[in-house]
Amino acid sequence: MFFISNLVISIIFSIFVATKMSNIMDEKDRILQLRRELHEHNHRYYVLNQPVISDQEFDYLMHELQDLEERHPELYDANSPTQRVGSDLSQEFRQVEHRYPMLSLANTYNEQDVAAWYESVERGLNGEPFEVCCELKYDGLSISLSYENGRLIQAVTRGDGVRGDDVTANVKTIRSIPLILNGAGGFPDEFEIRGEILMPWSVFERLNAEREAAEEPLFANPRNAASGTLKSQSSALVASRQLDAYLYYLLGDELPAEGHFENLQAAASWGFKISQGMRKVNSLQGIYDYIRYWDSERKNLPVATDGIVLKVNSLRQQRSLGFTAKSPRWAIAYKFKAERACTRLLSVTYQVGRTGAVTPVANMEPVQLAGTTVKRATLNNEDFIRSFDLHLGDYVYVEKGGEIIPKIVGVDIDSRPIIAQPVQFIRRCPECGAQLVRYEGESAWYCPNDTQCPPQLKGRIEHFISRKAMNIDSLGPETVDEYFRRGLIKNVADLYDIEVQQINGDGSRTKSAQRIVNGIAASKAIPFERVVYALGIRFVGETSAKLLARRFKTMEALESATLEQLTDVDGIGEVMANSIISWFRNEDNHQLLERLKGYGLQMSLSEEQLSAQSDRLAGMSIVISGVFQHHSRDEYKVLIEQHGGKNVGSISKKTSFILAGDNMGPAKLEKAERMGIRIVHEDEFLAMLTDEAVPHLIDDSTDQPG
Repeated sequence: MFFISNLVISIIFSIFVATKMSNIMDEKDRILQLRRELHEHNHRYYVLNQPVISDQEFDYLMHELQDLEERHPELYDANSPTQRVGSDLSQEFRQVEHRYPMLSLANTYNEQDVAAWYESVERGLNGEPFEVCCELKYDGLSISLSYENGRLIQAVTRGDGVRGDDVTANVKTIRSIPLILNGAGGFPDEFEIRGEILMPWSVFERLNAEREAAEEPLFANPRNAASGTLKSQSSALVASRQLDAYLYYLLGDELPAEGHFENLQAAASWGFKISQGMRKVNSLQGIYDYIRYWDSERKNLPVATDGIVLKVNSLRQQRSLGFTAKSPRWAIAYKFKAERACTRLLSVTYQVGRTGAVTPVANMEPVQLAGTTVKRATLNNEDFIRSFDLHLGDYVYVEKGGEIIPKIVGVDIDSRPIIAQPVQFIRRCPECGAQLVRYEGESAWYCPNDTQCPPQLKGRIEHFISRKAMNIDSLGPETVDEYFRRGLIKNVADLYDIEVQQINGDGSRTKSAQRIVNGIAASKAIPFERVVYALGIRFVGETSAKLLARRFKTMEALESATLEQLTDVDGIGEVMANSIISWFRNEDNHQLLERLKGYGLQMSLSEEQLSAQSDRLAGMSIVISGVFQHHSRDEYKVLIEQHGGKNVGSISKKTSFILAGDNMGPAKLEKAERMGIRIVHEDEFLAMLTDEAVPHLIDDSTDQPG
């Protein structure tokens, strides 16, 4: 009996295990099936605009997949459709070097320049027939996507063209970008595809309406909104913004075709969103026809465009034509002329910036312009208003082309109402009531009450916490405004007194409050030159702050510097020097600085920075060109400055030498040879900073032809 019982138990257990294993296998198969289906539905909805199921059905499948993945964490896949929702976890973007540099295109604004480019291609190809691929130029944020074995592995922004930010986690939330390619596509094992990240007009309008209702600053245009969104530290926020993407260039060692147009058609079959507006033409007239058609028709597109891109279609011919120092010879961008609309000027209001500058803003009857509803436009300053003899009630012409902010470009005088009154610039600050002043040589009026005027106080705090200054990324303009209204902060030093319990309020924000306090504390380690920039001294920008820090080395020395000592620094003029002296003489600023010193901010160059400095490149003007192996271009710029040299952007008779990497532009090389300017390669330059090569180089540079 005992034997029978054990046998029965064994059989039952075996059946249970088999059933369980079968269920597990069924669930694993279901997970894979759901992933395939949801990827396909994403592609149909966001790329093809041809959905075959309802939103409710899509959500049902997504929830089923989420439940199954929770039960089987061992099947985690970073490219699962469930990962598109993003995360609230903060992420620091790391810099990634592009495998292929992301160069910019030469721009033109008229058909004559297009014809000149077309003829230069004909000459470059020695009369060989060629086709031109005409494409829409989308106005967004450039992105480079890398795929291996059909899976997205990395997404990098353009950056400086050589290095960009790794934004892979954020890009994965964009549903028109495939995480896994169509299995039947026949794609290369490894390739890169480039395009633009965009915010559709509909999303942009909704987002700005929400921000306006919340009394938050509006985004200037979809490009800025898309860029700011993609650089967010929260991929969940990125997912909520519903960004889009169009891809326009394929790179790799084994591409499917020798034609650019044909490669993009192949990419479309793999699941990428490729513009349906691309056309191949084989004549200049074909290019003109394309431009004229889209100059009007682009207004009906769901996303922003600002021109046309023309590319020689053959990859072989592209290689033959090559590159200039900054752009390919086989491509050019034709920019559309700025769009113009006419509307009525209702009123003029005034905004006060962090420096106290007062900017007039035109409030107008809403008008559609370049895809958005425009209600406001900058008027720059009083002189601008007078130049147009602006009257309230005037019908004004507004443009918004390459400009970020709409601007008034003309007035319809004939339509001016008889009772219209001239716009009178205010003489008192609209925020604090102080009498405005206008400094010699300045076109703007300023509020001099810099220690009590709220917009100036808040503006300086926002500048202080910004990325290029103290980089307190746990704070933002909205948070600064809230803390200011609550009386927690009145100046930048008050930030270092904030405690968790002050922020936490009802106790529901302990983690975020702690993160903010930690971020403020971490800023105490920010290097000295960025502290100088963060102070917000008028006219002192990021570059001049570095120059001042490296020359004077301590805040105490900078504080006591004379006009002569300041203007002796290359790049520091008398106006900036007087502004610096005035800032340090202000008693409120002096007390602020003493508080910051007491909190432990960096008030001098570090020992490492001091030891890295020398005068080996003193008096030299150096041009950087090409792609480097050991350091980035920005790192070489820092090295040049640390050793007393000056970075310059173009070659002249004053150029001491060119620091040249790979792929140096042929135009720069030819000019350097013609002027007898020495070419210094990367290893030689690094040796210069440690051996006796510098004196010899100085001798060479003094004998350059004039």
